[in-house]
Amino acid sequence: MSNRPIILGIVGDSAAGKTTLTKGIAQVLGPENVTVICTDDYHRYDRKQRAEIGITALHPDCNYLDIMQQHLALLRSGQPILKPIYNHSTGTFDPPEYIKPNKFVIVEGLLGYSTRGTRDCYDVKVYLAPPEDLRAKWKIKRDTQKRGYTEEQVLAEMQKREPDSEQFIRPQRQWSDIVVTFYPPQEAPHERSAHLNVRLVLRPNIPHPDLTKVVSCDATTYSKAAIRLGLDRDMGKPVDVLEVDGHATEDQVMELEHFICGDIAILNGL
Repeated sequence: MSNRPIILGIVGDSAAGKTTLTKGIAQVLGPENVTVICTDDYHRYDRKQRAEIGITALHPDCNYLDIMQQHLALLRSGQPILKPIYNHSTGTFDPPEYIKPNKFVIVEGLLGYSTRGTRDCYDVKVYLAPPEDLRAKWKIKRDTQKRGYTEEQVLAEMQKREPDSEQFIRPQRQWSDIVVTFYPPQEAPHERSAHLNVRLVLRPNIPHPDLTKVVSCDATTYSKAAIRLGLDRDMGKPVDVLEVDGHATEDQVMELEHFICGDIAILNGL
């Protein structure tokens, strides 16, 4: 893989945390090493046209999936693309942008795993699956503060989109290598986002770091540990599960982060 970019996919429903996670990963890898692609840019229709036609941005027919697949294949081979740009503030399209891939390419959006050809372009596929009530809070906050909607408009749009979420977005979970779920602790269900727990489902599709070197799997202390590694089943298949509680100490999180980043540094040739 050293002769071509490494492609990371981050897929999830609207306001699932894709952009936030993308920014965090880019910071770890080094912004100068990362090219970020948002698949929203491949919308076929602008906001006004979608309203007139009666189609949502989550529907495959509302997106140029063939062009997106073509562009990902070009980026994977190290070639540049002329990428369209969808402006979320105006709901229209800006002039296209010339993009050259860096060492890492992060592709985040709604329908990134919707075709076999597109899925074959990724080295690692992540799916974000926050609880629906939490995602709704995130979407209301984002769309009212950053995109000019009222809360009533956001709730109505979510209701309109729900059939497409069920049919086209959530099924993509099955294609992911890692499923990330942020959720509030049971003892404080209304806790601020900064204190959310996180659960990572690690499927054996790709190699993962040997987390047993830094995370205890001792059954006698498992339920009390702030960072836990265990076995479970996801969509009927056996998986490893890494859980990090929101009350984990900074030292505990830093130890885990340094261990994982050590593997990234080797991959990155640093």
